[in-house]
Amino acid sequence: MRFGVNTWVWTAPVSDRDIKKLAPKVKELGFDWIEFPIEGLQDWNPVKAREVTEQYGLGVSCCAAMGPDRDLIHPDKAIRDNGMAYLKAALDMCEVVGAANLVGPLYSSVGRTWKQTAKERAADMKVLVANLKELSAYAGDRGVKLGVEPLNRFETSYVNLAAQAVEIVDKVDHKACGIMLDTFHMNIEEKDLYKAIRLVGKKRLVQLHACENDRGAPGSGNVTWDAVAKGLKSIKYDGPVVIESFTPKVESISRAAAIWRPLADSPEQLAGDGVKFLKKLLK
Repeated sequence: MRFGVNTWVWTAPVSDRDIKKLAPKVKELGFDWIEFPIEGLQDWNPVKAREVTEQYGLGVSCCAAMGPDRDLIHPDKAIRDNGMAYLKAALDMCEVVGAANLVGPLYSSVGRTWKQTAKERAADMKVLVANLKELSAYAGDRGVKLGVEPLNRFETSYVNLAAQAVEIVDKVDHKACGIMLDTFHMNIEEKDLYKAIRLVGKKRLVQLHACENDRGAPGSGNVTWDAVAKGLKSIKYDGPVVIESFTPKVESISRAAAIWRPLADSPEQLAGDGVKFLKKLLK
């Protein structure tokens, strides 16, 4: 099992200079994995990032930033096409930087919620599965896996539960298409975190975002971590466990993630306390 942290804990959007500064800090804090958001396709250079991560022996994943113009099931075909183009370009970056996974809500823009009939949902599902099949083939050719992430009801109305993600991934039926679970969202939506992890299973679970209920350091809130540990151990999960939180110092990202106050005395404390807790929990 590898333990990582998303650079959103410190800054957004991440830059080449940030990556050079953060990689040794991440290593010193006890992580062996780092996650880079891909907000803009030109924000950071994957060649330079790979040089840095290899220097410090860090595994890598990337997360997609699905904005209003990046949406695989939007009624507007131009927006769907732009979403596909963005994700393919993100997968190209993943290949160059050596990222194992591209994770996130790879279906719709974050914050878009709408009421659907069963017929409308089925129609969107057909479009989504076709798009994810194409993306999965593209990802597989580049040695990258997709991790479809359920979000809470306030951030999407399309995929909130592990069971809904399982339905999508099983319809896509490609070895490069799996699921990422995030304990922040699960804590809101799932009845039982252990059962949700068991349902997804080792075959589908490509990554876990380990996040506290308030986005603070894992272990500092009310997420049922014993259930998380029991679930991961029961499926013999051995993939990356990544802390994802957000700095309130960057207005754009703090507003998007509803981070209105500091969640620890410093980003280093949040990350450091979190990784110590997770290593002890999952030893």
